[in-house]
Amino acid sequence: MLTAPVRQLGESERRAVERLLDLDPFAGAQVAERVTARGLAWWRAEARILGYGARRHLESICWLGGNLTPVLASESAVAAYAELLAAEERLCSSIVGRADAVLGLWDRLCGHWGPARDVRPNQPLLATDALPSVVIDPDVRLVRGNEVDRLFPAAVAMYTEEVGVSPLIEDGGRGYRRRVADLVRAGRAYARFVDGQVVFKAELAVVTRHTAQVQGVWVAPEWRGRGIATAAMAAVTRDALLRVAPTVSLYVNDFNLPARRVYERCGFRPVGTLATVLF
Repeated sequence: MLTAPVRQLGESERRAVERLLDLDPFAGAQVAERVTARGLAWWRAEARILGYGARRHLESICWLGGNLTPVLASESAVAAYAELLAAEERLCSSIVGRADAVLGLWDRLCGHWGPARDVRPNQPLLATDALPSVVIDPDVRLVRGNEVDRLFPAAVAMYTEEVGVSPLIEDGGRGYRRRVADLVRAGRAYARFVDGQVVFKAELAVVTRHTAQVQGVWVAPEWRGRGIATAAMAAVTRDALLRVAPTVSLYVNDFNLPARRVYERCGFRPVGTLATVLF
């Protein structure tokens, strides 16, 4: 039996949780944003926040909502989380976080929660705090509120290509459209339009006091190979650094070499490795 129990955390331990999240500002960004917005009460956060370690010395946390995300999880913490979770029905759609913790969890949970639809074991986590030195595309801008209908088909195409399933399957895409509209409303969605059509898009899907995390980077298929991505991504990075957060971060599949070259040209450097298990 494990000697350090896993427990569900509440609002009284919020400061301890925030201190932990500050120690891993890039890999823990998504959890940090949600804790800031909704706190730790499960009914408000729409998730359970599990903690590992002595009550006066919190060592690790694990977010269990739509995604399962371990943060600063040692091998013993992974084992403790897995022991608890193996007895429960899987409700999350993915496991995502630092690769060692995610793959350790999956190794212990696959017999209970399997099979996975896809396992991506090596996703470089990149970040920059420097303005890009490359030429910036002046036509990349924030999407306006009246342009959601133009952006949405591109967002659906990106999601389907990246995740492998369409976001329209569940509830006809209403929830996903709300998410896209929320990002536009918050000034976190960028695009380049040509003749009214989106040829490039990206979003600041996560924003904390430490970083703005870019997701949803997409170039229309007919525009690929024309060299527009570097200048477009540089425009997003510059605006995010000047307007939103002190760093910009993202993660990318290791096999996506064209994207990795774009990010390198824009000044992004490795700060870790993530992994994702998709159900």
